[in-house]
Amino acid sequence: MFNRVRSSRMRRATPSAKPLGEVLDELVGKLGIKKKLLEYEAVLRWEEIVGEKIARATTATKISRGLLFVSVKTSAWRNELTMRKKEIMLKINSTLGQEVVLDIKFQ
Repeated sequence: MFNRVRSSRMRRATPSAKPLGEVLDELVGKLGIKKKLLEYEAVLRWEEIVGEKIARATTATKISRGLLFVSVKTSAWRNELTMRKKEIMLKINSTLGQEVVLDIKFQ
């Protein structure tokens, strides 16, 4: 008798169970922090997105309200990256699947 009750409860619970990733996505949405997490991801994935050559000369330091701050080792690199800013922003936003970076400040 007990096993039958337990089995029927378990069967009823299974259809409403959601994958963990889906539950986390819902939670992030409800907390209103999805944009912040994507911004953080832009900083974390800087090297992967821009490539090893640019990453050796730069460091993404922070992002605030869509403005990504990037520390650059030389003025020559700062000039080069300033000319390629739109291309870099497009690549970041494409990788993240949303318009997260609105501008980049090379320092």
